[in-house]
Amino acid sequence: MGTAITVDIRAPFVSSDAIDAVFEVLRDIDRRFSLYRRDSELGLLAAGALLEADLSADVRWVLAACDDLARTSNGAFDVRRHRPDGIVDPSALVKGWAVEEAALRLATAGAVNLLVAAGGDIVSRGEAAPGVPWQIGVRHPDDAAHVAAILSMRDNAIATSGLYERGEHIIDPRTGTFPQGLVSLTVVGPDLAWADAYATAGFVMGLQGLAWIDAHPGYGALAITESREVVWTPVIDRYRVPDSTGAHGFSDDSHPEGLH
Repeated sequence: MGTAITVDIRAPFVSSDAIDAVFEVLRDIDRRFSLYRRDSELGLLAAGALLEADLSADVRWVLAACDDLARTSNGAFDVRRHRPDGIVDPSALVKGWAVEEAALRLATAGAVNLLVAAGGDIVSRGEAAPGVPWQIGVRHPDDAAHVAAILSMRDNAIATSGLYERGEHIIDPRTGTFPQGLVSLTVVGPDLAWADAYATAGFVMGLQGLAWIDAHPGYGALAITESREVVWTPVIDRYRVPDSTGAHGFSDDSHPEGLH
């Protein structure tokens, strides 16, 4: 998947064998989905050596989910068109799906309080300490040492698309150009696979993407515009730590209609 994955488990703990098994699941996902491997299912599909009908059930499900999202996003998310070489690349959903799968396997093994992270994609379960939620910082786009906002998380997922996460890979598949309007878009919701994909689609849409994300029940978005203004949808108010936005030169005084 092209990124490091970290696991943080708080009491009650699980065995090292259970953790090893989870990382083996992630390696298997990488073996099937990685476009850096010629022998992966997607690598063979790209080379014309494998038909979509012959892909494994998981890979077919991911591609079908991506195709559905291409329709509902009016093409802002399209894994079949966003690469100039025409290779099918569902990585904008796969990473979140893989991390969600890892969290599920850990929970099945007995973990209650855990955090699984792959870059800007994070799944939280339970708490960091009794009565204390996990706190996730949304990175400042100009200064990695600071955050633009802090979100308190329990039993949900967070995904970020932006110039510092994967912005150089995000192309508007409808135009073939780099999206304008935002430097960062963070999506919070119940499932990381969808949060991951919504973050990519919303980043392509620009500010209009926040209303599109808000239309999906349970999902919210926090964006940083090119002018470094922080705006967010109502769902984010459930998670945002007070006074954590607007810091370090950001302003949240004036926002488009329907946003905070």
